[in-house]
Amino acid sequence: MASGAGMMGRRGLLQGAAAGGAMLALGGNAWAKGPDLKPFKAEIEKRHDEAVARLQNWIRQPSIAAENRGMEEGCKLTMEMFKDAGFQSVTRMPTDGQPGIFATLDAGAPRTVGMYFMYDVKQVNPAEWVSPPFEANLVDKPGFGKVIIGRGATNQKGPEATFLAALHAIRGAGKKLPVNLVMVAEGEEEIASPHFSQVVRQPQVLQALGKCGEVWMPFASQSPSGGVEIDLGAKGVIELELVSSGAHWGRGPAQDLHSSYKAMVDSPAWRLVQALTTLVSADGNDPAIDGWFEHVRPLSAHEKEMIANAVSKQNEAAVKAQMGVQKWVRDLDFLAASERLASQPTVNIEGLVAGYTGVGGKTVLPGRAVAKMDLRLVPDQTAAEAQAKLRAHLAKRGFEDIEVNVTGGYDPTETAEDSALIRAEKAIYRGRGIEPLMIPRLAGSWPGYIFTGAPLSKPAGHFGMGHGSGAHAPNEYYVIESSNPKVDGIDGATLSYIEFLYALAATH
Repeated sequence: MASGAGMMGRRGLLQGAAAGGAMLALGGNAWAKGPDLKPFKAEIEKRHDEAVARLQNWIRQPSIAAENRGMEEGCKLTMEMFKDAGFQSVTRMPTDGQPGIFATLDAGAPRTVGMYFMYDVKQVNPAEWVSPPFEANLVDKPGFGKVIIGRGATNQKGPEATFLAALHAIRGAGKKLPVNLVMVAEGEEEIASPHFSQVVRQPQVLQALGKCGEVWMPFASQSPSGGVEIDLGAKGVIELELVSSGAHWGRGPAQDLHSSYKAMVDSPAWRLVQALTTLVSADGNDPAIDGWFEHVRPLSAHEKEMIANAVSKQNEAAVKAQMGVQKWVRDLDFLAASERLASQPTVNIEGLVAGYTGVGGKTVLPGRAVAKMDLRLVPDQTAAEAQAKLRAHLAKRGFEDIEVNVTGGYDPTETAEDSALIRAEKAIYRGRGIEPLMIPRLAGSWPGYIFTGAPLSKPAGHFGMGHGSGAHAPNEYYVIESSNPKVDGIDGATLSYIEFLYALAATH
């Protein structure tokens, strides 16, 4: 149950959001006070429970691409939510994998904006959760207020459902959207979007996106202290498995064998370990794949200034505590570690699987060993180049038998700081009294390359107030009613999306 203080906190944040009517310079125009927000605030308050229920219903529908679990149902539910929010055309887009969605909302506006959604989520181990991951329970979280705990709560169903709540509020207030919307959604983001291009490359989708000034996705951008950052791009990624097996190698057992035979039989598990050690420096912190840094672009002086400014305004101890770490690699200081975060490609082991991993020992010589990996890429690397270099590196060292099974991946993204998208983001954040931290690129990845690259070549990024955490981890949450006056709950985040659409409408 919400406390009285929690309810007052939610209303207080909503009442105060965007107050002051500061001049927000957007291109050649000035969005002075923006629209009259009172009708929207009233409608958001009125529809609060409806918005929360919508998000809970979405989380309660599992949609895990990696397990092919609930995907058709997840796609259908997302399409229904788009229709309910006012999209006039909503089309299921088949691919060689999970289906995508293409939707349009024509508001008769002079400007059109592209949007990206994902409806899939990461896998879960329910035993690790304090609240079942697909029950979407509302719980009190100390320091944050009332939150929804569930898989997809913040990544990305929470922010996306909040944006849909904004569309409902605009329509409920009797207003028209200030921009037209072109929506593309996929169900494979959490497996590195292997078939998303099959959605976007369809002629009717390319034509619609070509009319957009930019493409963006909703995001719970606020930190626990209320600050926000604007990322001017994101790293690319390749997800893959390296597999060593006796059957493919021609050495070692074709299946698990009693471990006493190790004295006379080769081990595919050790074979994999030996191959893995060639991919990185001795401490595991730098990629050592042949030619890996050939096209890595170093940080510019301006990008270094951005990072230094962001570091100066952050609490290093708090960042470490939130991440659960005690030291940065090689005992670097915060600034040097932050520069690495933005500038360095990575070779990461997500998981190692071989033989028996249950309770107690089981004396076997595994016939197969698998390393699940992700490789993060920076400008000017490409996913195609990186895959080729990895395969060539292994082959050169005699590891042709190691199978390289790429499951998905894409290039890095970049968006100009003076683009209309970034100027609109700055305007809204500053209008709320928040000076955003500018970051050269997100250390994580999303398939924005499909928008920023040819043939579309559009600015692309993220925007949104609100806070959540625990993406890809147990106990993922999204703040609904904030107890922190510096952090918005779902209602304040809803209003931020309305303001953002009006800001985009005023840019050129």
